[in-house]
Amino acid sequence: MGHPAYQITEGQILFDGKDVTEAGADERAQRGLFLAFQYPHAIPGVTVTSFLRSAMNAIRKARAGGVDDPVPIPEFRKSLLEAMDGLKVSRDLAQRYLNDGFSGGEKKRVEILQMAMLKPRIAVLDETDSGLDIDALKIVAQGVQELVSPEMGALVITHYQRILNYITPDFVHVFVDGRIVEEGGPELAHKLEAEGYQAFEVPA
Repeated sequence: MGHPAYQITEGQILFDGKDVTEAGADERAQRGLFLAFQYPHAIPGVTVTSFLRSAMNAIRKARAGGVDDPVPIPEFRKSLLEAMDGLKVSRDLAQRYLNDGFSGGEKKRVEILQMAMLKPRIAVLDETDSGLDIDALKIVAQGVQELVSPEMGALVITHYQRILNYITPDFVHVFVDGRIVEEGGPELAHKLEAEGYQAFEVPA
């Protein structure tokens, strides 16, 4: 989504044919990019409900050319509760501060809840499987699998095969030192699980 500590020295980032290289994180989000963090941050004082409604309204405003177009509260509440139930997110979390005191599984489920509510064009899932027990992993993976569609793609970043036992990838890319060094289908992930990454390591 963009990090102030990094500087792009060459190349472009194109999204739906438009250059977003210089765009801020908010503008990239408004255009349909979404990032699920490996370690989601807590935001004390901001409830899950408030955060999601504010994010949805910001996207709606941007897509309406800067004109306020808030989602009606009954429509928002219906969509939120349906998404929470589908992802097995406790309804009690809706009124708690975002990620504040949440378990690892709750944090990751709420990340996928955001994905379900905001409906991005592309979701980047940064090691979403990190720190999850098998039950939480299955729920999160099932949520991703159900959300991915012709209207929503997902880039799943992982070091392990286990999340791919529940999400079937269309393509697998091996990324080493900033470059894609191998490409393939689901079978490549199985090969990596069996043989590791040693074949792609660059000698010192």
